[in-house]
Amino acid sequence: MSEILSQDEIDALLSALSTGEVKMEQAKRTDEPYKKIRVYDFKRPNKFSKEQIHTIQALHENFARLLATYFSATLRTVVQISVHSVEQLTYEEFIHSIPNPTIINIYQMDPLEGNAILEINPSITFTIIDRLFGGQGRAPEKIRDLTDIERVVVERVVVRILNILKEAWENIIVFKPKLDIIETNPLFTQIVSPTEMVVLISFRTQFGDNEGLINLCIPFIVLEPIISKLSAHFWFAGTAKEATQESIQRIKNRIEKATVKVSAVLGKATIKVKDLLELQPGDVISLESKARDPVEIMVGTKEKFLGRPGAVGSKVAVQIVSLVKEGDDEEDE
Repeated sequence: MSEILSQDEIDALLSALSTGEVKMEQAKRTDEPYKKIRVYDFKRPNKFSKEQIHTIQALHENFARLLATYFSATLRTVVQISVHSVEQLTYEEFIHSIPNPTIINIYQMDPLEGNAILEINPSITFTIIDRLFGGQGRAPEKIRDLTDIERVVVERVVVRILNILKEAWENIIVFKPKLDIIETNPLFTQIVSPTEMVVLISFRTQFGDNEGLINLCIPFIVLEPIISKLSAHFWFAGTAKEATQESIQRIKNRIEKATVKVSAVLGKATIKVKDLLELQPGDVISLESKARDPVEIMVGTKEKFLGRPGAVGSKVAVQIVSLVKEGDDEEDE
């Protein structure tokens, strides 16, 4: 509790100040606690906390890995994608930070209300188009508008990117992405007011010698209904949950579509190099196995089945008669 001065003490202090015996600086209280002042810009209010920004970054680092895998498999080349930055700024600042022209994809995140933007720099877009059309993945020296055919190709690629984004967000919210329109002029895209705060996630993308940015711009009003879920606790709790039937079925479908090489080994023989060099048409090599012995059926480089050789119509065939259980397979019994 502060000390209260009497009237006599106040008069003495004022008299000392007027005569110069006490300076104003000396009269100030030095023991008064210092009050910290935090600068607040009303034009750029921070809507996302540091923890929420870190959660968004972790979420999209997973998205970057999934997207790099998709592009590497689709374009048959090495693709590197990483999160370059995550920041919050006004929508006007975002619009002025991207090139003109560029590829701006406006999409929805149903059931979340509002629109978001997926912006792909032209150098990356035309590299993808050239690679898909059988080229070496070179961007044109002068940026131009997309042709009708190129627009259809870009739309299919963007739809696939949004589905990957949906997969990366599954621990926070399950949404249905929907591509609304593709624009090239940033000035014609007004999804929110210029002063509205957005979160901008930039990805550094490298296709061979070509490098550019892919930007995700999500307004705060879109994420506001789920802002409480953007926490480290909720994120790690979501990633640690058990696999759902949907995810199990999705992995099963991918495995079923994989191709493997199956071959049948009729028999083996060991001969000298001298005899191998002297082989002529019509020569016979004696195999170690007998005609009635089962045939080894290889899946890849591993023996998985035993079979019996035969024919189906005019084609040579092999019939599986038993399953080979060896090595690591015994641990699954």
